[in-house]
Amino acid sequence: MGFCLPGGAEPVFTAAQVWDIASHGRTVLGRHGIHYGAVHLGAEQFAERLPDIPEFFSRHYTSAHRYGLVSLVEACADAELDPAAGELGEAALLIGRGSVDANVDSYLTLLGVDPGSATAIDILEMLAAAEQAASPSDVAVVQGALTRTVGPCFTVSCGCSSGAVQLGNARRLIAAGETDLAAVTGVDVFNVELIKKGQRLLHGAKDAFEAMGAVGMPEPLPSFDSLMRPYDRHADCINHGEGSATVILESREHAARRGAHLYGQVLAAAMTRDGLANPLTADASGAQLVRAVRLCLGDRWRIEQVPYINGSSDGDAVVTALEANAVRELYGPDSAVLLSSQEGCFGHHGAASGCLGLALTLMMMEFGEVCPTANCEQPADGLPFDPVPGTRTRPLDFDHALSFNYQIGGVKHAMLLGGPDAT
Repeated sequence: MGFCLPGGAEPVFTAAQVWDIASHGRTVLGRHGIHYGAVHLGAEQFAERLPDIPEFFSRHYTSAHRYGLVSLVEACADAELDPAAGELGEAALLIGRGSVDANVDSYLTLLGVDPGSATAIDILEMLAAAEQAASPSDVAVVQGALTRTVGPCFTVSCGCSSGAVQLGNARRLIAAGETDLAAVTGVDVFNVELIKKGQRLLHGAKDAFEAMGAVGMPEPLPSFDSLMRPYDRHADCINHGEGSATVILESREHAARRGAHLYGQVLAAAMTRDGLANPLTADASGAQLVRAVRLCLGDRWRIEQVPYINGSSDGDAVVTALEANAVRELYGPDSAVLLSSQEGCFGHHGAASGCLGLALTLMMMEFGEVCPTANCEQPADGLPFDPVPGTRTRPLDFDHALSFNYQIGGVKHAMLLGGPDAT
């Protein structure tokens, strides 16, 4: 596993750095008037990890390119795989993207150019930038060039579930024998000013609707005003974050042949959708999340084998409600299941969420400790699970866990994870 995530003044790159932050419930979100998880990746840090990329291409890289490439090479280093030696030459490269914010500038530059006045060099530069950055498959393009892979290489865009969906795809490719090795990257970059403008527009629309006597306009949840506090009674804000997380998946035989360190397994994955006519809402009943979990468990596993869930709450009361309702249905009203979220550490970071959730959950299994819910100090009333508040890990000996992810429009994604020897 490898990362390029917010870490404060410096990004975090390794499993050990991510664990140090998450296991202490620390937040690395900026506090200077705006709570946002920014990745301060310097040019030297990028060049140190990727010294051989031709400058003609790299000078046109967006932040999404850089984050996705860095997390990939960090994951390869952790897995003791050398892309330069062709060790990913037949690997599947699966990328999850939710936002296209990083792509807009290259697109608009090409759209606005005057062919009659542009020089040949200008046109070549703009075309290089646009070909690399004007589509959501941009990170797949540069990762494919780095690894020279001849294996499957494609992008899925399913919002904040994108990385998780690709983990499920990787598992299926490996199980079907189509590949022995897959690198799954979730990466997103958000335009802070765009989010601010959207919030101002929402507030203006709400005021206008109320002036007309209309009802039913939802209260827009702030994005930067205060710290996000999943499962806390004072939760009133979502904090966004940017960055990338990459996970290397292998068949057991491939990993055994090269003596790889095994963090754990992706045992099953399932995605469902609420089936609502409104594309911007979600069913808070949690019914389809329950269905996704039951699809994962099938006839092979029982819910009693799963004492921990890695939740995906961003501080939104709707997300907390759907998770609470799903847990009640799955475990009963008085369960002892632990359910925590680490989104408050790095921010609500879109497509990277699935890969980071998997990575953290498997590290929790390995260390026998459950990470707390960052910024949760006073759990909300009536939660049917223990959100592990505070800043300390909770001891737990477990080898099965669930990890949840969602997308606007009603997508519910669940993964069943196991330790290296879980059956």
